[in-house]
Amino acid sequence: MTLPARLSLGPHWLLPALEVLLLGALLAASPRRLERCSAALRVGGLTLAGLLSLANAGSAALLVNQLAHGSKGEPADALLLAGGALWAANVLIFALWYWELDRGGPADRCYAMRAYPDLVFPQLQQPSLAPPEWQPKFPDYLYLSFTNAISFAPSDAIPLTRWAKTMMMLQSAVSVAAIALVVARAVNGLH
Repeated sequence: MTLPARLSLGPHWLLPALEVLLLGALLAASPRRLERCSAALRVGGLTLAGLLSLANAGSAALLVNQLAHGSKGEPADALLLAGGALWAANVLIFALWYWELDRGGPADRCYAMRAYPDLVFPQLQQPSLAPPEWQPKFPDYLYLSFTNAISFAPSDAIPLTRWAKTMMMLQSAVSVAAIALVVARAVNGLH
């Protein structure tokens, strides 16, 4: 919603409204904790992540088009702010994907349904670093996503499975492209 309307696919309000409705349904279905495994909640969470990804990818494509072909009367600072907002949204979206997919998602992690993690955090490798019941929470995945987006490499959590490696590679590629385009536009604006 913080992006200009010209960087939205369709009506500016439609996709955010769908996302808020889906998030509301997810929160209503499980308001406190993940007390049960539910296929509907799982599909809802993955659908929300997918909608967010599609919205961000569509906005990014529109921004790339404006950056590559120029935009009449569009101040450079507005395009740069939009690029920064898309980059930040990308960090949040990948954090959501990591949280939703690691060891089958939050419910499966809560009930230890899978023996092996997809992402290994230091606290899982060295028991002396955390309490025995330690499990990664959303802020841990947000930190992983941010450090991967800013340094183009994992910092503390190591991807073990192919999907985790692929997601981290995709996030790094998207981040490099976004940063390169924004920097190129900024340099071009100096001339």
